[in-house]
Amino acid sequence: MRYPEFFDKAPSFSLYDPLAEFLGATENGEIEIKYIDCVKLAGHSCPTVAGAYILTYQALKALYQDELPRRSEITISLREPKDSGVTGVIGTVCSFICGASDEGGFAGIGNKFSRRDKLHYGVSSIEGDIEFKREDNGKSISLKLDTSAVPGNPNMMPLMQKALGGMATEDEKREFQTMWQKRVEYMITNPQHWDNIAKIIKES
Repeated sequence: MRYPEFFDKAPSFSLYDPLAEFLGATENGEIEIKYIDCVKLAGHSCPTVAGAYILTYQALKALYQDELPRRSEITISLREPKDSGVTGVIGTVCSFICGASDEGGFAGIGNKFSRRDKLHYGVSSIEGDIEFKREDNGKSISLKLDTSAVPGNPNMMPLMQKALGGMATEDEKREFQTMWQKRVEYMITNPQHWDNIAKIIKES
């Protein structure tokens, strides 16, 4: 499978998954998640997928600092309903990384390893767009996603419309794809700008 080289330049997640360790899925329960994994999950690479990746990275860095984040022990709440705009896409990417599912998730073994009821939409009480909360100590962080912090090429949207309408040449299609992914590349490979993309609203 071929994909843009910059996918592999994005910082990856290192996490501990207690269920993976218990069932012998990975040595010591260690999990690595890369941007390409989230692209496969979503089926595409775009500013929203990249933004969700960055949101999660910023949140886990703040909540765990030098510790390995623990998958399935994090609760995620989003302010908007699941079917509002790109909220569902953001929730899907963030929940995948954190091992947090809605009511349809894995129920656990005995009273351990549950991923169920740890992803919530339409939580109007939170500050920001999304909140991540550790279950072990109650620490939480709320963030706001601002993909406009990295604007796209102004020629991109006209080319997109031509491609959608079946009027673009092959060269124009490739030009559109290059412009689209250049924006994503800048977002995902420049962590020094992530504070502007994933703005921390509240820590507690």
